[in-house]
Amino acid sequence: MVTLGGDAREAGLSGTLLAMSWEAIARRAVDLAAAAIGLLVLVVPMLVIGLLIRASSAGPALFRQQRVGLGGRTFTMYKFRTMRDGVGDELLRELIAAELRGEDTSSNGSFKIDHDPRVTSVGNFLRKTSLDELPQLINVVLGSMSLVGPRPCLEWEARMFPTEFRPRFSVRPGLTGLWQVSGRSAMGTLEMLHLDLTYVRTRNLVGDLSILVRTIPSMIKDHTVR
Repeated sequence: MVTLGGDAREAGLSGTLLAMSWEAIARRAVDLAAAAIGLLVLVVPMLVIGLLIRASSAGPALFRQQRVGLGGRTFTMYKFRTMRDGVGDELLRELIAAELRGEDTSSNGSFKIDHDPRVTSVGNFLRKTSLDELPQLINVVLGSMSLVGPRPCLEWEARMFPTEFRPRFSVRPGLTGLWQVSGRSAMGTLEMLHLDLTYVRTRNLVGDLSILVRTIPSMIKDHTVR
């Protein structure tokens, strides 16, 4: 568990109280049903993707990584591997640190690393189409993630975030969210964090359903994804 301070613990407590509401029960029911159906429908395409990953580069098809979730608790997140096996994340750490200092790190309209040498050819396609995130449906079924919520961040990212953004940990991270339908790669880390706060403060089931409906059209229109 990442130590996030008093605000995060209070946010986690608020999240626990919220979990007792009918809306939380309805949201969990939607998450569980949609994720289970999605896994059943997509099982063949996911197997094909896994085979393509294994055939194109050395290493496992499924990537497991510790992320920070509800109340600052860590969990294992699943994704399709898009990078060469065993590479580091120094470039990403430098990018996030610069953005949190307020520096403009955009390149050609995107805040992602330009021509990232760590990403494989198959991984590049999976990232652009967001197919690499399909295994996160497993996390939704397990209850560590929701269909809609803030982006699940890395442990070192959580420690770098300013304290004003701790309320983002009062809800489960999501497969999609306000950030994804509001510009995604065209937005820096600070903009994403402010959107996370907006989502937490205005969160409701109807809004979540609206974000889900807007996700695929936003992905198709977003030409900044890398």
